[in-house]
Amino acid sequence: MTALTLSTAAAPGLRADAIVIGVAKGANGPSVAPGAEAVDKAYDGRLAGVLETLGASGAEGEVTKLPAPSGFKAPVVVAVGLGAEPDKDAGFDPEALRRAAGAAARALAGAKKAAFALPLAEAADAGVVAEGVLLGAYSFDAYKESAKEAKGAKAKANGKAPLAEAALLGGKPRDKAYKAAIERAAAVAEELNRARDLVNTPPNDLDPEAFAAVAQAAAKEHGIKVQVLDEKALTKGGYGGILGVGAGSASGPRLVKLSYTSPKAKKSLAFVGKGITYDSGGISLKPAGHNETMKCDMAGAAAVFAAVVAAARLGLEVNVTGWLALAENMPSGSATRPGDVLRMYSGKTVEVLNTDAEGRLVLADALWAASQDKPDAIIDVATLTGAMMLALGSRTYGIMANDDAFRAAVHEAAEESGEPAWPMPLPEHLRKGMDSPTADIANMGERMGGGLVAGLFLREFVGEGITWAHLDIAGPAFNEGGPFGYTPKGGTGTAVRTLVRVAELAATGELG
Repeated sequence: MTALTLSTAAAPGLRADAIVIGVAKGANGPSVAPGAEAVDKAYDGRLAGVLETLGASGAEGEVTKLPAPSGFKAPVVVAVGLGAEPDKDAGFDPEALRRAAGAAARALAGAKKAAFALPLAEAADAGVVAEGVLLGAYSFDAYKESAKEAKGAKAKANGKAPLAEAALLGGKPRDKAYKAAIERAAAVAEELNRARDLVNTPPNDLDPEAFAAVAQAAAKEHGIKVQVLDEKALTKGGYGGILGVGAGSASGPRLVKLSYTSPKAKKSLAFVGKGITYDSGGISLKPAGHNETMKCDMAGAAAVFAAVVAAARLGLEVNVTGWLALAENMPSGSATRPGDVLRMYSGKTVEVLNTDAEGRLVLADALWAASQDKPDAIIDVATLTGAMMLALGSRTYGIMANDDAFRAAVHEAAEESGEPAWPMPLPEHLRKGMDSPTADIANMGERMGGGLVAGLFLREFVGEGITWAHLDIAGPAFNEGGPFGYTPKGGTGTAVRTLVRVAELAATGELG
């Protein structure tokens, strides 16, 4: 991962491959953002005009490169757009800084060192810039080694290596708040990038057993207690939902429990993640064109895993348990059929009307298991429904809950973290559509409002009196388009930062 340093050095004398500055979109053209005064002075105060001549406007994510002024030890200045110029005396939006830093870091792939002279009014700004750099520099190239040289050294992979080092100018290396902000950014970004790696790993290399092994290794490294239930233990325990989804695959399902505990904790949280390592749809096979990205159907479990490890690394004073419901949904002679009835871990029976509505089945078992520990709140995360994508698009996830105040608190945590989310209802009239003449409930209901129907299904498996929220991240979990800001193509790590922020608020007693 890109190395981070805080620096009080002046931009002209710093040895680096590039100096990154911010440019805002003003009413009369681009304007140079605070932090770049020394660079602007070296252009005789005409940098904004030069950038405008080169076509720069200051629009968010816009990157413009130009030769550094005479006397600079860095050869290149990289101007990155911050979007609209803020009102007088108002600072730049944290997400604008985060995205700008990410866009610049991505544009500097292959560079050894870059100095970021972006606006740092306070320690929190240093944290978001650091986070943007670390997330924007991400690259998944584990499968791009084309050959090895004759002597056995690795050949250069396709593309360029990520930016190796970033110095944040204007930072205060000896200030505890600045150091803490950088350390937090590093821990969260590293774990979020690990979640991205998991989502991007092809399903032939990441089945439920392999995912569980990754979790076990990380738990050992960070002092987290781990328990893995295999097929035998799941059968003995009566986890009919997880077993039913995994029945058609040669790779058996797993339920992983990760427990981080703090001796100073006063609150406990449970995070539950959908971990379908590949989703073919099962017997209700997905049509052609819908299978190619289904390695991402375990993004919820990846987010939960990353969040628990991040909480441990940050030493948060809250108990956090992560539940990874892992299965591969495949069609075969042993697969669950439409019309089958599964007896869930809670004891309820579910008529399976569509085997491609499998995520809610594994989550149902994991939610009931999490409920047995009586946490103060449960949050589940899942790439659950295409309906949520139709409702909110590809960059925003939906939040449902059994408590309006908690839903609002989770939404606020998401917005603070830079993760677009939107509160969604759980209309009671949609519950009737899941009535089954054969079982306690069916896994399908009305087609319209399908994302809300899925939320209502999950609510049935949350223990009585436990506050719960459901995050449907089907849209933003996997970016099929081009990269933007600090978001790469492929796995995004969506919901990791929201979960970490919720854990932080719970630790300080600020969670609603």
